[in-house]
Amino acid sequence: MLDTYLDQIKAYADAERAEQMAAYHKADRPYLGVGNPVLNDLTKAWRQELDVPARVELADALWQTNIHEGRLAAAKLLTQARIRPDEAVWELLQSWLPDFDAWAVADHACMAMQKRLSADPSRLDQVEDWTTSDHMWTRRAALVATLPWTKQNHPKPDDLARRDRILGWAAGYVPDREWFIQKAIAWWLRELSKHDPDRVTTFLNNHGGGMKPFARREAGKFLKDQLE
Repeated sequence: MLDTYLDQIKAYADAERAEQMAAYHKADRPYLGVGNPVLNDLTKAWRQELDVPARVELADALWQTNIHEGRLAAAKLLTQARIRPDEAVWELLQSWLPDFDAWAVADHACMAMQKRLSADPSRLDQVEDWTTSDHMWTRRAALVATLPWTKQNHPKPDDLARRDRILGWAAGYVPDREWFIQKAIAWWLRELSKHDPDRVTTFLNNHGGGMKPFARREAGKFLKDQLE
C-alpha cells in the first residue's frame, strides 16, 4: 500500500529543490523536493478514495518513512474537520509528538490536531500534559494545536474558559527561553489580539516583561495604545 502512494509523491521529485529544502529546514531526513501544492492535490484525492482506517494506516506508514514530504503528506491526509470515527486518528497524531524536530513537519501535524481538538475539546485535558514535557516541540505543540481558540469573535462561555485555560499555559511558558517557545506564545497572542484584544493586553501587561523582546513586539503587533 505504501509504495503505491509514495511513488505518486516521488513522481514529482526535484533533486535541486530537495537540496534547497534540506538546507532551509535543517532537519536531518530525506527530501524529495516536492512542494505543498502537489501534496495538497495528492492527499485530497487520497482522502476521497480511502476510508478512515485505511487513511490511518497510510498516514502511519508515510510518517515512518521519515521522508520530509512523506510526513507532510501523512499530516495532510488526516487534516479534515469531519472524520468519524476519529479516535484512531487522534491517537496516531499524539504518537507523532516525540518525533517532532522541525517547525514545518510539526506545524502540519498540529493543523491536523487542531481539527481533532475542535471536534472534541475534552482532549485539551491530554494536551495539558504536553505543557510539562521535557521535549520542547511537544510543549510548543500545546499552543500551535490550540490556535482555533484564538479565532472566535463571539465564543461561548465554555470556549472562553478554554481560551483562559490556554492563556494560563502560555503564561507558564514565559520563563522558557527557547526561541520556538517564545515564538509560539507570540503567535497565539497575536492571533487572539485580532478577536479579543483586551485579553491580550491584560496578558502582556501582566507577563510581557518576562517575554523576549521580539516575542512581546510580535504579540502586540495589532494592538494600538493599549499597553501600559
